[in-house]
Amino acid sequence: MKKFDYDLVVIGSGAAGGTAAMMAAKSGLKTALVEAGAWGGTNVNRRDIPSAAALHFSQTFFGAIEMSRLGLSSTALKYNYPSVLNWNLVAQKRAGANSKKDFEEAGIKCISGFAQFISANEISAGDAGKISAKNFIIATGATPIDPGITGAAEAGCLLPDDVFTLRRLPKVVMVVGGGSTGCEVAEYLAEMGSKVLIAEISERLLPKEDPEAGEVIEKRFSKTLDMKVLTSTRVVAATKAGMEVLPSGRKTQVIKVNLMRGGQEKSVKVEAVVLATGSEPAVDLGLSNAGVKFSNKGINVLPTMQTTVKNIYAVGDVANVTTEKRADVVDISSTEKASYEAATAAANLINKAKTVVVYKGFVRMTNTFPRVAAIGLTEDECISRDLKYKQVLVPLSAVSASNTEDYQDGFVKFVVNREKKIIGATIVAPYADLMIHEIALAMRSDLKVIELASLPHVEQSWGEAVHIAARRIARG
Repeated sequence: MKKFDYDLVVIGSGAAGGTAAMMAAKSGLKTALVEAGAWGGTNVNRRDIPSAAALHFSQTFFGAIEMSRLGLSSTALKYNYPSVLNWNLVAQKRAGANSKKDFEEAGIKCISGFAQFISANEISAGDAGKISAKNFIIATGATPIDPGITGAAEAGCLLPDDVFTLRRLPKVVMVVGGGSTGCEVAEYLAEMGSKVLIAEISERLLPKEDPEAGEVIEKRFSKTLDMKVLTSTRVVAATKAGMEVLPSGRKTQVIKVNLMRGGQEKSVKVEAVVLATGSEPAVDLGLSNAGVKFSNKGINVLPTMQTTVKNIYAVGDVANVTTEKRADVVDISSTEKASYEAATAAANLINKAKTVVVYKGFVRMTNTFPRVAAIGLTEDECISRDLKYKQVLVPLSAVSASNTEDYQDGFVKFVVNREKKIIGATIVAPYADLMIHEIALAMRSDLKVIELASLPHVEQSWGEAVHIAARRIARG
């Protein structure tokens, strides 16, 4: 048998790569982990953790101000921005940002540098040079996509990750992209006091979700946060327009943004532009040298997470599962999905098994207020797949919690098939991320909606909306 340097080399130390490497090391495989950036990956260092920590503060701060309508003396409430930034760093550190200690203590060889395949069993990686392995797991995630905006780089446009490390927040900012990330960034900035414009090329915010979800978020953005929402709008150019003095007396660089809306080109001046236009799989790894097939959608993998080369697996946002039509295969990008795929790939490699991924029950989250949690298929997807379905939508105003907490904008929506099994659901509510889990369990367990309808729910909780929606569609 040929002698390799390692039994397994994992490329990428984020949620997916870290999961796979730890599993392999604990099973006794000689394992190496290659990381081109900060240890722990994008999730903990730049994306999910920083975003969640920042939004926790901004939503708490703005929520306290809103409570003045119920008698709380909070209209003069202020925040200390350096302390906010410090809190963000504390949250990241607690979550393991930029730390490889756990990997090393597990006996994993940590190698810093970019990985490039030389062959199906060899890569070059940073100062380590050429290393060989019996198996590889690729977990390189995704990189920001080029939005095709003329002058974006020269104008100094920001990425969503940059927003949570700014030393000073902009007074006026344009967020380009009204998907999940764009809405989260726009809300954070608005709650922290910036004047925000958000541009989305589709006719509504959150275009991948049911239209009712985007309507609720747009209403809050416009009426509560005084945000300018520009749907059906394409940003075509961004250019530096010199220095201007703000009403506060502060001198700042101004960016001119050109928009196409309603067939007409218009322009606005802002202090900063944030590009939240999506990402694409990070496939610049010399994959052709290893014979691995890939496209702009990612690395081709079977439902076992195995690529076209049997000793190489790919997981997370870099992977593109090629399979026959399956109702559970939907457009999901999440840390938990990436970790699940990594665990499946590692288990298959360790046990020489062929376990396939099952995506039924995975949630798509938007951490705005109210939160948007969606699972399975939307109505539009049911129509595009020519599926027979029924749906019901129950507004939050139907439950007691909407009165006791003085909040009514939101809903619970079910989509079921002919057998009254749940094939999709959307919740827009203050605690949608918690409310969705019982629906995920029902879907994962292949239960009928009557099972949720017969489950007792706390009457004064937001979860009562799930109960009412399940009961109505079960009887319909």
